Amino acid sequence: MLTFDADQADPIAICDELLNGAGAVKIKGLFTADQIADARAIIMEHSDKEGDKVTHFQGAAMEEGRVNLQRRVWNLLAKGAVFSDMAAHPVIMSVLSRWLGTEFIMGSIAANRILPGGPGQEPHIDFPYWDFHGVETHPIGLNASFPMNAQVTIALDPFTEESGATAYLPGTQKHLRYPTPEDHAHFYDNCARMTGDPGDTVLFFGAAWHCAMPNQADHDRNAVLINYIPKWVKPLEDMPGALPASFIDAASPEMRQLLGFNYPYPEVLDQADAVNAEGIK
Repeated sequence: MLTFDADQADPIAICDELLNGAGAVKIKGLFTADQIADARAIIMEHSDKEGDKVTHFQGAAMEEGRVNLQRRVWNLLAKGAVFSDMAAHPVIMSVLSRWLGTEFIMGSIAANRILPGGPGQEPHIDFPYWDFHGVETHPIGLNASFPMNAQVTIALDPFTEESGATAYLPGTQKHLRYPTPEDHAHFYDNCARMTGDPGDTVLFFGAAWHCAMPNQADHDRNAVLINYIPKWVKPLEDMPGALPASFIDAASPEMRQLLGFNYPYPEVLDQADAVNAEGIK
């Protein structure tokens, strides 16, 4: 996987690799050891006490009665300031301003904790493409020539092949298609792995086929997962609706952008100010 240090993360090179290359890059050194430890402690606390949460791509685990070995923590912005720092890191903001446009927003920020023995996911693609197995529900001609997604995975534990580091099939982001069961053997035979140390950050185009793999290690595999989308795509999580008013009142300009406050639509136009609201002039 193409790898950059934080001070050398070139947005042009990264975006070219996401669109035309393997579809994923690693950035090292974005977060301190204290930030990683803080984020991990919060996630462990909430995932131990909150009980089962909605999850995705875990149908086989549900059937086997093992879905409890994968624990989600949602609405991370409300659970610790470290997650706002992660979501709005200047390097991530710079790269994604080129990738998704300067007014991109955040679709979701959550944690995925896979315990020892936890099963992997089915190979898939991510929101807003994640139900593209129902092609007929999407616009005709939809393709990946321009991105409507960026995924950021921040490792909080060692991501090794043994612990279930995310698998992905390089290049599959170029041809927008949901992997079918008939594709699974080819996927597992040819996939690469998003391995890394705690604090390593992987940025990838979620149209690339990927999945969490089974955790066969003797330790948890925790990660912060952030979804970013263009300003006009409906987010996965209603983050403003889940956040306290105090958080929103104190939000930085970057966080207000990520929460979608800079883009006023949908709007009740019958009640809008009587001005020429859009246009060049």
